[in-house]
Amino acid sequence: MRTFNYSKIKDQKWDSDTLGLIAAIYKEAGKQESYLKQRPEELEKLVEIAKVQSTEASNAIEGIVTTNTRIKQLVAEKTTPKNRNEQEIAGYRDVLGIIHESFDVIAISQNYILQLHKILYAHMQNPFAGRTKTVQNYISATDPDGHRETLFTPLAPFETPEALDKICEEYNRVIGNAELDPLIAIPVFIHDFLCIHPFNDGNGRMSRLLTTLLLYRSGFYVGKYISLEAKIAKNKDLYYDALAQSQEGWHEGKDDPVPFIKYLLGTILSAYKDFEDRFALVEVKRSALETVRLAAQNKIGRFGKQDIRELCPSLSLSSIEGALRKLVESGELKREGEGKSTRYVRLR
Repeated sequence: MRTFNYSKIKDQKWDSDTLGLIAAIYKEAGKQESYLKQRPEELEKLVEIAKVQSTEASNAIEGIVTTNTRIKQLVAEKTTPKNRNEQEIAGYRDVLGIIHESFDVIAISQNYILQLHKILYAHMQNPFAGRTKTVQNYISATDPDGHRETLFTPLAPFETPEALDKICEEYNRVIGNAELDPLIAIPVFIHDFLCIHPFNDGNGRMSRLLTTLLLYRSGFYVGKYISLEAKIAKNKDLYYDALAQSQEGWHEGKDDPVPFIKYLLGTILSAYKDFEDRFALVEVKRSALETVRLAAQNKIGRFGKQDIRELCPSLSLSSIEGALRKLVESGELKREGEGKSTRYVRLR
């Protein structure tokens, strides 16, 4: 069985791209801390938006979807799920909520990971919830002609419990002894977790929940305000490509996790940049019209009312609609389409 160790990573010479990403993330994390002290109430509204987006996007990556209205009801109002997809979505909502509220007391261990997986499926009758896999799984892809190809074969079921224990044990050691920067250790842990693929189902969603948990525990809270899952979903081909590159040779210990490390660091940094942009909109007290005008100036191409709402969490929907109407009337924006398909384009 593949042995897990951080020794070759610890001794690795990192290129300027990786070091630059790490330095930039630490800088942004420090700025975020000062921002949170300045306008905590307005920024708290970003939390609810991010929860909805994270739950929607992480499930959508796996083809688990429902309507926009139901997503908001399930996450914000915690309504009862009506079908299988909604049961899976509600489970993700519950795990994410626990991580938000109690990340500091959730240890990185097989036992806690199994408990979180059990909660992920708590709304369903799933006999494998909270248990490692019982059958061999495969990571595969289907080409346009319908031909299915196996891209990677994870560990066998009998190897999985020991492997899961091992990656938790080694992660805790390198973090506890400050042997490795957490921004390197976290992507390596997630990469190994996905190579083990410990569950019959839910591996991708658990990996994204664990990413959030590990980042919070190391003091990187950007995922609380900006959805990392939504960023991954928007460019999921890059996510799968980076993972495939990093998995090659994994069973023999000849894998190179650097592509996945760089991908995840780039995603985290992008989220911090988005946070800074959104803070700029609430930093100074402005009228609804001026706030929406500034938000629109941040958009390139066509955008919808929901895009503006995400940037302006302190404004009511009616205030946003009124401001957009005035910007159209003044010739600053052009409106296209009707109803739910309405989009806006900047003219200045």
